[in-house]
Amino acid sequence: MFRHIGVWFYLAALWSGVFGSDQRAYAQGAIPVDLELVLAIDTSGSVDSREYKLQIEGLVKAFRDPAVIAAIIGTSPSGGIAVTVVHWSSVNEQRQVVPWSVLKDQVTAHAFSDAIAASEERSFGDSTGIGGVLRFSERLIRRNVYEGRRKSIDVSGDGANNSGIPPELVRDMVTNEGITVNGLTILTDEPFLHHYYFEHVIGGAGAFVMTVADYTDIVVGMRNKLLREISVNIAAGPEPQMLTVRP
Repeated sequence: MFRHIGVWFYLAALWSGVFGSDQRAYAQGAIPVDLELVLAIDTSGSVDSREYKLQIEGLVKAFRDPAVIAAIIGTSPSGGIAVTVVHWSSVNEQRQVVPWSVLKDQVTAHAFSDAIAASEERSFGDSTGIGGVLRFSERLIRRNVYEGRRKSIDVSGDGANNSGIPPELVRDMVTNEGITVNGLTILTDEPFLHHYYFEHVIGGAGAFVMTVADYTDIVVGMRNKLLREISVNIAAGPEPQMLTVRP
């Protein structure tokens, strides 16, 4: 009982100190976009160098894919999309490795792909703090200079939370801010991880968890996830969905 009371006191402090402060500093002069998107890449100890490189390769190729570029162009009348890339590991280990960029067409999508390819080597290599990266990503959305019609955090990972605050507690706060949390699960180490994400991680309007069997499918997974995330033509229902990538 006392442990749960302590958690709720912590959450109250988290809400007032992190979520409740610094209300949209740029709200008056915010740049309108269709979507604000944080792409959070798992760099915890369960991800080896090959698996990390496959995640990056997936993003690099996705932003050069004609279908993804067409989806981006489809958002241009509303300002395009603002997107950034984050590395994450344990509860206090998150780093923004590619800054916010606005994508509207092939040129800007290719430039963002190049920026991902040129980004620094992987950060961290410790435990898995999903709640921590949700908190960090919410802050990136709240403090940027954009105002999106939609706001999303995409978390890719191959393990359940084992560091810091339970993700569902932060997830509920984030979705109350109007931010959707989606997931891409890699089932190499935990074959039922998609069920864990479905219950504890994803949430908000049109939320989904997309699943790949192993890292060899990650390139297709990244492409399909971005297509669903970006496209204004895909009708997503109000209930969270569980999807499987079929290469």
